[in-house]
This record gives sequence, C-alpha cells and structure tokens, in this order.
Amino acid sequence: MNKSSIVAAGLMLVLGAAAAFSQGNRYSVKSRKAIELYEQAVEAYNRGDLASAVDLFDGATAIEPAFAEAYFAKADILGDLGEYDEQFAAIARAVACDSTMYVTAYYHAGVALCNVGRFDDAMQWFDLYKRFSRNRRVKMNPDVWIAKAMAARRLIENPVDFVPVNAGDSINSPYDEYWPSLTLDESEMMFTVLVPRDSALFAGSRLLPRTSQNFQEDFYTSTRVDSVWMPRRPVVEINTPYNEGAQALSADGNWMFFTACGRDDSKGSCDLYFSSKTRSGWTQPINVGSPVNTPYWESQPCFSADGQTLFFVSNRPGGLGKNDIWYARIVGYAANGVPLFDTPVNLGDSVNTAGDEASPFIHPDGRTLYFSSDGWPGVGKKDIFVSRRDSAGWHTPQNIGYPINTARDETGLVINAAGTRAYFASEGIEHRGRGRDIYYFELPVAARPTPVSYLKGHVYDRRTSQPLGAAISLIRLADGVDQVRTASDEFNGQYMVSLPAGNDYALIVSREGYLFHSENFEMKQAAASSGPRIIDVYLSPLIPGEKVALRNVFFDTNSVELKEESCYELDKLVRIMTDRPNLVIEISGHTDNVGSAEYNRRLSADRARAAFDYLVSKGVPVRQLTHRGCGFDSPVESNDTEQGRARNRRIEAKVISVK
Repeated sequence: MNKSSIVAAGLMLVLGAAAAFSQGNRYSVKSRKAIELYEQAVEAYNRGDLASAVDLFDGATAIEPAFAEAYFAKADILGDLGEYDEQFAAIARAVACDSTMYVTAYYHAGVALCNVGRFDDAMQWFDLYKRFSRNRRVKMNPDVWIAKAMAARRLIENPVDFVPVNAGDSINSPYDEYWPSLTLDESEMMFTVLVPRDSALFAGSRLLPRTSQNFQEDFYTSTRVDSVWMPRRPVVEINTPYNEGAQALSADGNWMFFTACGRDDSKGSCDLYFSSKTRSGWTQPINVGSPVNTPYWESQPCFSADGQTLFFVSNRPGGLGKNDIWYARIVGYAANGVPLFDTPVNLGDSVNTAGDEASPFIHPDGRTLYFSSDGWPGVGKKDIFVSRRDSAGWHTPQNIGYPINTARDETGLVINAAGTRAYFASEGIEHRGRGRDIYYFELPVAARPTPVSYLKGHVYDRRTSQPLGAAISLIRLADGVDQVRTASDEFNGQYMVSLPAGNDYALIVSREGYLFHSENFEMKQAAASSGPRIIDVYLSPLIPGEKVALRNVFFDTNSVELKEESCYELDKLVRIMTDRPNLVIEISGHTDNVGSAEYNRRLSADRARAAFDYLVSKGVPVRQLTHRGCGFDSPVESNDTEQGRARNRRIEAKVISVK
C-alpha cells in the first residue's frame, strides 16, 4: 500500500535537539512561555496533530527568535510533510541561531536541498557537515546523497520530452489520487483515493495530517469511452472504513490483487488480497495466504498479463535491502477459486538494491519492468526506472529521465499495451491547491517496451448462443510453452488476451463437455499494436455432427509430413479422447482449389491419415477414429483470396458418436 501520504515517522530532530540542549528543563532560551509552547508542540506531534505542532513551534520562535530547538523540530515535521523548501529554511534559521548545536542539521539540510533539486547547494551543506562532524563518534554518510546529486545533475542537463496531461475531473479531485491500474485494452482504470474519514475536516491545507485518524484509502474506477474517461465510481464491494490500496488488475479486469493492513486474517502488518469480478460486482476479498504473505510486510502487487505471475514488494528476510521486489508463479487454484502460488523469488541484484524498491509494473510484453527505487542513481528520493529481460536475465535499470522524475517521489507508473502512453500520479506538476493527481503522457521512445497487440471477444455455446466461461491458453508454437493462461468471464463470456510480438501462437479455448476451439496467430513480424483483434468464439458441444477446425496442425506446401508445431493441438485432442473412451472422431483433410480435384483429394486424404496416425501413436484406439480426404469440396471461405485459401487448408475433427 502506498503510505507515503500518511506520516508515521519519529520526531528525530526534536528528540535529538531536546537531548542536546535540555537538561532538567534547560533550553537554549529562557522564556518560560516559549518553552511551554515548545513542549506543547512535541505533545501535539506525538498525537498526530502536525498542524497544531507547527503553529506551536512558530509561536515559540515568535517569542524567542533564537530558539534553535524549535526550528529543528519544525524542520523535521516539514520533512515528514514533504515540504522540503520550508524544511531547509527552518534548518538554516536554526543554524543561524547556533551553528554548533546540532551538527547533523547540516546533513539534513543537504538532503532537503536534494529533495528540491538544488544539488549544487546541497553539496555545499554536505561539505560543511563533513567538516564539522570530523571528530564526532557517530556520523551520517552523505556520500550516497552526493553521488545522487551528481547523477541528478547529469539527468537534468539531458531532459527527455515530457508533456503531462491531467486525467481530468472525472478521475481527479481535491483529494489525493494515485496508483492507477489499467486493463489491457485501456478501457478501465482503477485507482486509489485518500479520502477523509470526515469530509468536513478536509480544508485543502497542506498541513492537514495525512494520518489514519483523519484519512483512509479507497478504490475508485472509471471507464474510457471514445478516449474520454467517465465519472469515477467507488468500488463499494471492496471499500471499507479501513485502508485498501495499491491495487493491480488482471489484463481483462476480472481479477484484482490489492493490499490491506491490520485485518483479522492478516499474517503480517500488510498482506495481499484477491477478489474477482462477478455479475453482481467484486467478490469478498480473500487473503492470498502463504507463501506470498508472511509475518512481514507485503504490498504493491502487479499481476502479469500472461495470467501466471504476481510481482510484489516485501521486507521479508532474504532480500537485498529494506523493501525488495519479489515474484511468485501460479501453481493451481483453491476450491474457492483463489490462485495458489509457489515460493516467492527475489528479483535479484539486477533490480533490487540496499535501499527501497517499490511499485513494480511488468508490461504485457512480459520482458519490460518498470519500478521505483531510491537505490539507483536518480533525481529524487524515488525515481522510476526501466529494466529489460532477455535470456541472460534482467539488465541494469535505466532512469526514464527528467523531468518525468523529479526531486519528489515518483511511483506507480503503468503503461498501455502499445507502449506509447504512461499513467502515474504526481503532486508537483500543477499548483492548483490540490494533492496528488493522476496524469498521462507520451512515453519517451528510449523508455518504451515492445508493443503488444491483443485479442478480445466473447465465448458462446454454438447451439444456444449462451455465454460460456472457458479456459483460454496462448501457446508459443516454437516450444509449446503456455505464454498466457486466462479464462472468459463465466457470466458474459468476455475474454481478453495479449499477443506479444516475436512469436507465432496457438490460441486454444476449451471447456468441459465441448470441442475446443483453436486459432493461429503469426506475430513474428508484428511490431505494433494498431488495435485489437475481435474474435467471438463459438464452442461446439460434444454431440454427433459437431466439428472443429484444427488451426494449428501444419504441413509444408505439397507435403503430408506433420510439422513439429502441430503436436500441441493434436495432443489436446488425445487428452479429450482418452478421457472419453466411447467418443468417436472423424479426422478430415481439406484443401484450397489450387490444382486438380484428384490431386487435392489425395493430398487431403494423406494429411488426414497423418493426423490419424499421430493420434494412434499417442494411444488413441483405432476404434475411436476414422479419417477421410475432402479435397476442396467443403470450403469455409472464398478461394478468391490468399486469406480465404489459407482458411480452407485445414484439418477438422468431427464428432461421430459419443456415449
């Protein structure tokens, strides 16, 4: 869950200042009234009332303008609130009062300046800290920040094109909106909103404490119609009076993983939960359970478009830093439909650092990862990076550039299937008296993933036209690996599948009691997503007379030898017939009209025989099979086009009898 907006830090500078400058109520000033206001401010901070604490510290310094401890304490609160300019000003005022009282103030001043992009000034303060802390036993280490400042200068000197567009009032409000997640077709966005528990408390003040006493996180959703986002709606089935945040949608929008903390069924401080969409809305969330959730902190999920892998952030043992990115693969499903995962794996030192990694997003291409980190060189506290995977693993992350990344935290980036448009939340782009808003922008070419096309449609019963829930697999024909596993919606039959470029695929749609449906997609040369492919699938029940074209059974031109890529689809038919020993199937061969009728009859008969022989070799009894060649007598499309001729060249399986 994104908790950056909810302050939960200790009053470090206050405690340090009190220890350094007070012994038995002795402070650096003598005014009893100023000291009383100072101590009231500390009490206000401890109960989470930051606005009152700042006012009380200001009151103390109004009485005693040289009250260094009050400036230090106020600076710490302003740092918690992300008001880094004001934080630096308060530290500078404290140092002006007494330059030796609190040496680490020089370090914190440098950090504050880094956080607002004043890197040259920051390095001067770090140099001062090194000089004054030379003989100190306990030292802060500014070298990391100095390295960040130098890297940030290089990024700022080489900016990328960045024209952010506010997502508009249908999505954004005076509250904080963040953590967008998208469906594969970019038609639905779900996002987190930090809403006040009592709207009357919200005054738009920058000092309003973002604490759990005042605010909670809820989910909202919006749909895009003709490139326009419709007014947002709360996800009432999931939202509670507590925090729900950092959600991730599946590619088709029918599954959601999200983070919730402190629930009765939690295994740790924050856990990942699962919900699925039904006809009546989202189901009651269920804890994902072990081994994903542990007694430690799990948050910020991202579910891959292939329907097989969950990425998330955790501080569990075995990591490389404070918070690392991990992933776990689906190995099965519980009786209630919740996916079961194998043991999570750390993404490794190609991505994770000794610092904090956050907000992983794996693009639908399956090999481009975007994430936030304060451990890799960047402009701000957390910058957005991109890493690409090949057979050797993940490559060294690259900063996606300034001014996308700023002196503030940038997290929660998501990108559309075409790889051209990115969405994220920011509070520093516009100054409209409001908090974080969601923006979209054209992603710089150097940071783009491989474009992905996608397939969408519905699955129906061929005889009744009723929608069906069906298992859907996208098989990489080169090696038979399941590239995508998903399902059509049980209630409306809708499905959506990504088609990553670079391979040829078999699409298999199957349901118990039906012949499977197959399609073939040649994507080796596809380079861009110009729009979805729309295919409605009609499954034929296992009754006599029903048939299916086996679109992924292949022969070379004028050949009767089965190509190796044909095995997966024929093996699917083997499994159906093995499970039903009384099922009898006719295998028929069909051709286009190129060549003589006799030639095509023989060719189609020999190809049908080749498929027949393969099924028998895999254990299907001969009594369950017949075969014949039909030549070009039964076309399914016109032979006047190459596309039509290709559809006519096919092997079919027809149900003869079933008991």
